[in-house]
Amino acid sequence: MSESHLWDTVDDYFTAHLAQDDEALLAALRDSDAAGLPQIAVSPTQGKLLRMLAELQGARTALEIGTLGGYSTIWLARALPADGRLVSLEYDPKHAEVAVRNIARAGLDKVVEVRVGAALDLLPGLADENPAPFDVVFIDADKANNPHYLEWALRLTSAGSLIVVDNVVRGGRVADADADAPDVVGTRKAIEMIGSHPRLSGTAVQTVGSKGYDGFALARVLA
Repeated sequence: MSESHLWDTVDDYFTAHLAQDDEALLAALRDSDAAGLPQIAVSPTQGKLLRMLAELQGARTALEIGTLGGYSTIWLARALPADGRLVSLEYDPKHAEVAVRNIARAGLDKVVEVRVGAALDLLPGLADENPAPFDVVFIDADKANNPHYLEWALRLTSAGSLIVVDNVVRGGRVADADADAPDVVGTRKAIEMIGSHPRLSGTAVQTVGSKGYDGFALARVLA
């Protein structure tokens, strides 16, 4: 058995016992595939982890940067109370349209608001609304802008908030000082910012599974 096949087999086992997709989640994936969206949504076990992290936070509010088809949005929104709020930012109008349908079918359209446009254009307007600090921020958009998203996350959170940055391994290139692709440079800057910023305490975890070799970073806001 190849290494990648073994990862898939173990992931399938964990998913079957710990993170089964229900009909709303399966439909979100089906509709995303049918609409031609890239197959880059989080895995079921990763989605369950997002939900559990938000639950452990006792989160009432969440910000997601990168909606895609709404699969991760559904997992995250299910951790929030009925009067909670999740703002999700999506660059592509087609992706947002699919996500809005998927979120509504999951019964979460009263909790989730999808805003369409480049996140760096939308975030200043969101900040101008002076929202309550977000309890959880999930960053999963274009990786070149990860440090900018992290800066905005700091502006929109407070002590105790949790920031999750997805896809930080970049196939191992994040640790290669000679790798200069924008996604790698942006991710590396975000990791180094987490490590050096006085308001953040963080770590990163490498993962294997149905999404291949990857990982995520966690950062807790200290003040």
